[in-house]
Amino acid sequence: MSRFEELNKSFINGEWVEGESSRTYDITDPYDNSVITTVKLATAEQLKETFKIAEKAQKEWAKSTAEQRREILRKVLEYYKQNHDEIVKVIVRESGSTILKGNIELAITYDELEAAIQSAGELDEVRTIPAQIPGKENYIHRLPLGVISSITPFNFPTNLSMRTIAPAIALGNAVVHKPDIQVGLTGGQIIAKAFEYAGLPKGVFNSILTDLDEIGDGMLDNPIPRLISFTGSTAVGRHIGKIAGENLKRVALELGGNGPLVVLSDADVDQAVDAAIFGKFVHNGQICMITNRIIVHKHKYDEFVEKFVAKTKTLKVGDPKDPSTVIGPIINERQAEKVLGFVQQAKEDGLKLALEGKREGNVISPFVFIDVPNDSTLAQTEIFGPVAQIIPAETDEQAIEFANDTEYGLSSAIFTADLEKGHELALQIDAGMTHINDQTVNAQADVAFGGNKASGLGRFSHPWIVEEFTVTKWVSAQKQPRQFPF
Repeated sequence: MSRFEELNKSFINGEWVEGESSRTYDITDPYDNSVITTVKLATAEQLKETFKIAEKAQKEWAKSTAEQRREILRKVLEYYKQNHDEIVKVIVRESGSTILKGNIELAITYDELEAAIQSAGELDEVRTIPAQIPGKENYIHRLPLGVISSITPFNFPTNLSMRTIAPAIALGNAVVHKPDIQVGLTGGQIIAKAFEYAGLPKGVFNSILTDLDEIGDGMLDNPIPRLISFTGSTAVGRHIGKIAGENLKRVALELGGNGPLVVLSDADVDQAVDAAIFGKFVHNGQICMITNRIIVHKHKYDEFVEKFVAKTKTLKVGDPKDPSTVIGPIINERQAEKVLGFVQQAKEDGLKLALEGKREGNVISPFVFIDVPNDSTLAQTEIFGPVAQIIPAETDEQAIEFANDTEYGLSSAIFTADLEKGHELALQIDAGMTHINDQTVNAQADVAFGGNKASGLGRFSHPWIVEEFTVTKWVSAQKQPRQFPF
């Protein structure tokens, strides 16, 4: 048993606090449904009190120096690196991640921490702007926003939590964080342990283990937080946006996706197949940036389908604790049933299967549908599972049209031998990110990350996150007596 599995309490005001609900929640291993730990859930009243604690702590934390904030984050990074292998094991067990995915997740988490360390000095930079009034000087300051409400999902629990928490704290804010309870350890409580190790003042970071039945919209409509940071479904994002708008709160939303990977008429098929395999099946397809639709020019179509299906058949499916496993379990039984529901609907719609998968427990082996119409239900659905679909396009122009024909606009990819043409077409895809000759799942802590349309609002990563998590203030100083007209 990992010592991290004992972190089954909420972290409030620097203390490990038992939830006051009469309800408990079992965090389980999605591969074998074994119980990792049992959590007594925090209540709505505990959440309200936590926001008050964070508000008070933030006022003091805002007075900290850039170097103090950097030192805290360096120690958090140190803690993670010192415990890397053990934390990967908990990620694998709690979220059903493969060992490869667990290591990738921590690597990009480290990058997020390094970027946050860089962001810590942004509060010290003061811009001066010439004044039109004689004797006046203008100064533009960045100040901490205040308290940030952070809500994160199950799929990349450590990384998607840290990309909000680390820059928020680096910029003098306090955070009240609610990880998805299914991954409460890696999504919240190990992060809390790292900040405790680092010596962060009490109340600046708080992580609540609870669920919606206990707190309802308490993370959204509480008057204290100035910004709601959320990663998850578009449906929930719309709900958050409505409440945030009514309460004039800022939001940072990374929502659903329907990522197209476009293979143009001049593409290298082998390269495209390798990328599409990774982009579709990494973490069992449970990523918002996943390659959801593979759109292939008719001149490359048959070759692509043959090679894609052949390589998919070689992927090892099963226990994620086996280092050779590529596809492990879906996060829970309900989600596994949902994925198979999409498969059944596609069959009923008459879509053609080139590879039939199967389910064992929560593990689903790959399905590959071919000759899929881009306007079909399957093509317009964010699947979040190992179900691939290959869509033929008559022309390169039609392939780009298909790529855009979705309500989503998060990540996308284009394969072509002509990089100049690829860049031109990349700008025509209505998505926050387009990758030329690569797959759709890319993250870098110093590159703007976010989506268009129904895929979200705002941009994560340094320095774009600085604008999201600070408030700009104009201070002017009249250094000579001003002459007024009356």
